[in-house]
Amino acid sequence: MNSPQDKHRVVIVGGGAGGLELATRLGDTLGKRGRAEIVLIDKNRTHVWKPKLHEIASGSMDMSAHEVDYLAQAHWHGFRFRVGELTGIDRDKREVQVAPYLDDEGRLVTPARSFGYDTLVLAIGSLSNDFGTPGVREHAMRLESKADAQRFHARMVNACIRAHAQTTPLLPQQLHVAIIGAGATGVELAAELHRTTREVIAYGLDRVDAEKDIQVSVIEAADRVLPALPARISAATEKLLRELGVDVHTNAKVAEVVPDGVRLADGRVLPAELVVWAAGVKAADLLQGIAGLETNRSNQLAVLPTLQTTRDENVFAIGDCAQCAWPEANGGKGGFVPPRAQAAHQQASHMAAQIRRRMAGQPLKPYRYRDFGSLVSLGEFSTVGNMMGGLIGGSLMVEGWFARIMYQSLYKMHELALHGTTKVALDTLARLITRRTEPHVKLH
Repeated sequence: MNSPQDKHRVVIVGGGAGGLELATRLGDTLGKRGRAEIVLIDKNRTHVWKPKLHEIASGSMDMSAHEVDYLAQAHWHGFRFRVGELTGIDRDKREVQVAPYLDDEGRLVTPARSFGYDTLVLAIGSLSNDFGTPGVREHAMRLESKADAQRFHARMVNACIRAHAQTTPLLPQQLHVAIIGAGATGVELAAELHRTTREVIAYGLDRVDAEKDIQVSVIEAADRVLPALPARISAATEKLLRELGVDVHTNAKVAEVVPDGVRLADGRVLPAELVVWAAGVKAADLLQGIAGLETNRSNQLAVLPTLQTTRDENVFAIGDCAQCAWPEANGGKGGFVPPRAQAAHQQASHMAAQIRRRMAGQPLKPYRYRDFGSLVSLGEFSTVGNMMGGLIGGSLMVEGWFARIMYQSLYKMHELALHGTTKVALDTLARLITRRTEPHVKLH
């Protein structure tokens, strides 16, 4: 199964922003030239940029126009794609174990397999952390994958159609959405839902009063929304959310998610037909102590400045699943690289160079995170954020059309890394044309 030993074997587990960009870069520079065998492993067969999941969930983005087929990407860019979920690592044999892959009907597509490596890169991203809150698994949805986003959207549209068709008065929880967690995902989803739910109603569901019947709530345990960003950005975001009619609950700890809403620690119950858990971040439980590698309480793999794991020089980790030191954080007091798409993008670029140095027998270089700030899209209403925070020693607040252009450019950078200038330009033009002939919200 493995390639001849004269080829350096690179196995990348996880096809998110960092993993897919890395596989594409290495495939173009090493795979196509026969210098290395590059294998990307992921449990899904297509890729969607994770920061776009809230747009899929709300219906403001058609996933089919933005998802990347791993097999096609591999064919075009000189690497191989293998479908399956990581189950283990044998560091002595330098092999990764992958679970069998079953189709939607439970039939076997590929058996359990092992893949040998000379360099292993773990890039399996992160999940939300429910902190053991009762009822979350049973009654709340998450936005961790495209399937999650599609499931939420279908339930949202069905809720609108159900409310229109029923002849009895609406129940207290009907057409109410409770979003737990006011980080970027939570506030972006709330703003998008304000628009898209009203657009769904506008397509003939006239028995529903959008202003009176639809309610979106954001629940945050901290004292402000976007607690990881500067206070003035939080204040501007909360002001806009409230102007849109979003109920914002801060200093509100969730005690339990119940079938028809959310119970807070102070005893209040917020009725909700749809509950989304968007709080907390952790790596997959599978990584906790995998193959004896060092991990933290959030299951992240501890890495050296070179992005090598602390206990194995042949195993690297990038993106949200890596605990990477950031000495310049907190005014020079130190910290860790935040779980952001820009960090995964930077680490993928750095990792591509590291592998070329490794193959040439050259010493590896330390990775340094460059903070370009954070941007939060509030749909068509606004975009706010801080730019160049780590470079100027402070935080420059930006909002409005300039911030929106910068936010859109982050996704374009990801697309450019995967497809190149020509394809991105043509795809963008095609989307603009199609946008004029189709509904501005996905209706199924």
